[in-house]
Amino acid sequence: MILQDYPIIEFDPERQAIIEAGEHLKRVDGLPEHCVICFFQDVIDHFVEQGLAKEIFVLRSEMGPRSLYRLELGLDGPVTLMHPGIGGPMAAAAVEQAIALGSTKFVACGGAGVLDREIQVGHLVVPTAAIRDEGTSYHYLPPGREVLPSPEAVRAIETVLARHHVDYLRAKTWTTDGVFRETRAKTALRRSEGCLTVEMEAASMFAVAQFRDVPLGQILYGGDNLDAEQ
Repeated sequence: MILQDYPIIEFDPERQAIIEAGEHLKRVDGLPEHCVICFFQDVIDHFVEQGLAKEIFVLRSEMGPRSLYRLELGLDGPVTLMHPGIGGPMAAAAVEQAIALGSTKFVACGGAGVLDREIQVGHLVVPTAAIRDEGTSYHYLPPGREVLPSPEAVRAIETVLARHHVDYLRAKTWTTDGVFRETRAKTALRRSEGCLTVEMEAASMFAVAQFRDVPLGQILYGGDNLDAEQ
């Protein structure tokens, strides 16, 4: 390793880390290979209450238990369902753990702030790239401005949305660690780069997926408006 001016650009391409999720977690029998990473706990709770999602594994940490579920909706087969926690580090760790447990294909569904006042609350955005204004992705990929989702996953998402006649937008998203440091100047800069949304996890998850060579894409639900006058 070479000491750089800034620690965040000291990327180490070494594949083997001191702590590997795959060395501490065993594959779970019956865990579906397709995994939905859901940031909406109320949605997960609904599926559990309806008896559609059955707990199949529990991850434990200082924050308490975090469940993975086997969700069966009678469609193309069961999927793993999990809440990854909030923020890039937790989401990245959740993807790592899910891979270790046996899931290998991912779609994430989460909320985001919108950077264009014309986008209505609830409108869907499919990220085509994420601006890496966070820290986690730099531990998985060399320094760079953007990271892409898996083309395979994006195609699958768009196919399903089109099949169900759901309107959506394609755009870059801005991933940040500073939820209370989204200034007007920086928001304008990100808009000029083609971002329509801001969130805290996409770049981190896309980077893990590239590093681990698994497909992962995301659907974002437009929420609070950062382009409002007040």
